Amino acid sequence: MPPNPKFYYYLYNTQTPVSRDDPSWQQPLPLSRHLTDKNDDLSISHGEYFLAIRRFLENDHFNIITRALGRRLQKKLKPAEIYNIRVCLAKHGEFYHPAHLVVSVGQQSADFVLNVAVSDIGIQALQEEYHSLKRLHDEFPHSFIPRVYSFGEIKAAGHRKIPLFLGDWLAGYHEFHISGDPTGDAANILVWDGDANRALLLADQQAEIYRQAARILTYYYNVESFEQIFAFHHAAGDFIVRVENSVVDLKLISVRRYASLLRNQDNLENGSPDVETILQALLLFFLGLSIRMRLDRIDGVGDIVWADRLAVAATLEGFFEGLSLKPRIPSLPDTIDRCFAYFLSLCSGEDIGNLCRSVVHAMDPRDPEAAFIRQNIDEHITSLARSIEQFFNPS
Repeated sequence: MPPNPKFYYYLYNTQTPVSRDDPSWQQPLPLSRHLTDKNDDLSISHGEYFLAIRRFLENDHFNIITRALGRRLQKKLKPAEIYNIRVCLAKHGEFYHPAHLVVSVGQQSADFVLNVAVSDIGIQALQEEYHSLKRLHDEFPHSFIPRVYSFGEIKAAGHRKIPLFLGDWLAGYHEFHISGDPTGDAANILVWDGDANRALLLADQQAEIYRQAARILTYYYNVESFEQIFAFHHAAGDFIVRVENSVVDLKLISVRRYASLLRNQDNLENGSPDVETILQALLLFFLGLSIRMRLDRIDGVGDIVWADRLAVAATLEGFFEGLSLKPRIPSLPDTIDRCFAYFLSLCSGEDIGNLCRSVVHAMDPRDPEAAFIRQNIDEHITSLARSIEQFFNPS
């Protein structure tokens, strides 16, 4: 058995190995999922990317990956027991360039992800995301996110520091995006199982996507501190899905920011917020969630697109499922889902419409998505009011 693991490098899949002799080794990484988006002054080469990952894993005599592997395989390991490490550059995301690691020990292996930031926006976000994922994994009993293990920085050419963190790779899960003609009455969602294999979801499976996404985001919303997962986006591939025997299972793999919904929290200085504040903040969270849930880009990189109306009812259902997973709050007379259901039943359609427009008005007017949402908000308000009515008065 070798004293140190052997490293193998690949581009996008294990059918395309790459070495120092390949021309692509010296080519710069694109700075986003747009493969033509390159800036040689800001980027690093594919070779520097692979070597930065190797140096990160070699630190402290392979202690980081050995401990992570031991937790995954549930046994104590020594670095010398790791036979090889296969490093595959998985994709070029809007924020990170994730690598899929397959680490082998004898007849066993485990999959990990190493998120690597190269662009300015990615570098600013990566450390905060690592701590957010770790915090949510530690504080919430249910888990819909990957476990993370270690954060670090590696010096690259030109004294640049490349931040990266190690986490679990969720095998069998894939990105999904709306595809096809966005002007049609119903949008198609394709699951990206490899570059050439894209499976079309049935209508009930599409609804399940939005139901589970809303459940996850609501579950991680802190009802008393108003903290929530910010800046989730379907176009960025923040959610991934596994479909087995027609059963849909969703995971959230990105938490770039976890912070309070409310800027002014003076009422929290002397204890927990009052019941009215809890329910009003929860309503604003739900309305913002219902709007953001409908945003995507065609195939993840094209024009902004609005999800089908089925997403609205599914989001409402998933929202209440997420609330039902939460523990009782002493200041509330009943469970949070029942309290909010009563509160929502008292809101008129006009109330919902005005609040939705307020949510949109608070968005950055320079954001192209804000302009797109404004164009579609009337349809959304109508669909949301209808879904709420059907929720309380099912036929």
